[in-house]
Amino acid sequence: MSVRKQEVPPRPLRVGDLVAAYSRGLGEWTVAQIVRLDADSQTAAVLELDWSGSEPSCVADLGDVAPLRLTHHSWNGALSFCNHTWVLPRSHKVVGAMPLFHDEPANCWASGWNLGDQLARQRRWNSGVRGDPVVAWKAAYTGETVNEFLSQSTAPRSEVTQLTIRDIDSLDCAQLVQRFPRLAWLHLQGRLGLLSAAGELNRLVSLQGIRIIDLFGMTREDRLQPQCVAKLESVDLYSIPAEYASAMHSVWRPEIPAGTYVSILRARKPEWVEENRSNPLREWDGREQISATTYKRAVAQYKTTRNAILQVFVAEPADIQLTRAEEIGRAYGEAFNRLDRRSVFIETVEREELFAALDHIVNEAEARYGPGLEGARDSLISGVEFVRDW
Repeated sequence: MSVRKQEVPPRPLRVGDLVAAYSRGLGEWTVAQIVRLDADSQTAAVLELDWSGSEPSCVADLGDVAPLRLTHHSWNGALSFCNHTWVLPRSHKVVGAMPLFHDEPANCWASGWNLGDQLARQRRWNSGVRGDPVVAWKAAYTGETVNEFLSQSTAPRSEVTQLTIRDIDSLDCAQLVQRFPRLAWLHLQGRLGLLSAAGELNRLVSLQGIRIIDLFGMTREDRLQPQCVAKLESVDLYSIPAEYASAMHSVWRPEIPAGTYVSILRARKPEWVEENRSNPLREWDGREQISATTYKRAVAQYKTTRNAILQVFVAEPADIQLTRAEEIGRAYGEAFNRLDRRSVFIETVEREELFAALDHIVNEAEARYGPGLEGARDSLISGVEFVRDW
């Protein structure tokens, strides 16, 4: 049975409304106008205004306001105008309404509201500052560097409110919370990595937004609880354990009318994680232009190629290895020629990923049999290049 789309935003919102929000970049409140609402895409076209100041309670507190025009970098006077999800974040409020400053459709889309960011950049530009400032409240790490930092005996970084960690193989959330206790925005991206003690994230009482991608180990008991993280206004989860996804969906979907955006996609069963941990093409699963059948055939061909290359270094003498590697490369290229002819799907990104998959195979072979296989790598690539149509 199809799910009926909402006809109006979950939080009351109308065309012409002025929305106010506090901007960390400005250190003040700012405002924007709702120009359009689209029920099909469930988006709001939002026009930022050139205003900041103390928290307003009504339109009269704003005085004279005008749309924000951007001249920084290469904007050339364009309006700061963009489509956002129409879930009005719980930290934002409607202070009244005014006649529309602009009524054309917006032609850009943003993943978060982030009101005030463009105004802060414009004001820096107007003052002669051409680069973005380094701010103490933002921090970014790789999984390796953050684990090294967490292992040290240092004071908590309480000034950090926005944290991004990529390429995570494993991460202890208890240590993370202890070292970064005042996080408002947390972005964690793994490589089918493991999050332990994920329930400890409930101690982040200032948390407003969380994004978790390609990380596992979380259970139903680790779900974030509204009574613990009462300010949470964005839950963005992609490729996470099915049990955790179900629990988070159950808890946070009722919070959407209060101003929490919820997107939970690609809930994974444990067997999928085990099967795909060493699969460099796993990101193709569910990609828009790649059907399930094409994905399965692509993975099967990758596995065939991997097994053939590893077998070469087990069974073939050194003087035969380069020739066999080139033959295997040709077979790989021809197989994906056939797949692409059936349903054109290999574009620039997919082409790079197919070559990266071959690198993955050779790197695995070097880890098993020792370094010095660059000749085999070159022969493998040469075979692909000789025949590929993609």
